[in-house]
Amino acid sequence: MRKIALITGGSRGIGAATAKLAAKAGYDICLNYLSNKSKAEAVLHDCKAYGAQAIAVRGDVGVEADVVRLFETCDAALGPVDLLVNNAGIIGAAAKVETLSAQVLQQTFAVNVFGAFYCARQAALRMSTAHGGRGGVIVNLSSIAATNGSPGEYVHYAASKGAIDSFTVGMAREVGREGIRVNSVQAGTADTDVHTLGGGNPDRPAMVAATSALGRVATPEEIAEAILWLGSDKASYATGTVMRVGGGL
Repeated sequence: MRKIALITGGSRGIGAATAKLAAKAGYDICLNYLSNKSKAEAVLHDCKAYGAQAIAVRGDVGVEADVVRLFETCDAALGPVDLLVNNAGIIGAAAKVETLSAQVLQQTFAVNVFGAFYCARQAALRMSTAHGGRGGVIVNLSSIAATNGSPGEYVHYAASKGAIDSFTVGMAREVGREGIRVNSVQAGTADTDVHTLGGGNPDRPAMVAATSALGRVATPEEIAEAILWLGSDKASYATGTVMRVGGGL
């Protein structure tokens, strides 16, 4: 029987790579996306080629009602989730703290932090053995920015990812004895379009590549491999773990 993976922000980048890798590994897929239906459908097509049942659900993870609808849709179409990947996230406009707008700050935390909480809460209500569930795994997408701070451009983003790492450790200790493991991946800069959206710095990947130990940015698939490992039984003793996959940064 195939397990069910729910991946937020799954129409592009790391989320899309994770969905396809999960389908290949034997999961059925519930893919959340915000706006690009055609890209989401292309990912579904690839997932189904691996024999997965796959659905796409539009919604903003920063809106609690959308998250509740996302999980209820997954329940009805596929069943209760076994693996939640909290991947949806935004960079926010590049700015120093002194010029950062309240709107960018609020939106960054609404998606990156509140969205992860909303999704994890819905997942736990279904996974927890205390609620009659069969256990499960939550993997949160963090960033190396959580420890380097991203000064001059993305302190707000870095702070949101620092919150994700704290959330990961705290929730893992809350639900470990209810059959749920919670981990995060501190991803390095990957070859995605995230820095070209919403006022980000499109030169950021090249800047990171020049300073990393490996001399390049990550592929989305390299980060997806780490996510799927943490979600698998091979990582059965890993919880509250913050795994750095940053190319030596």
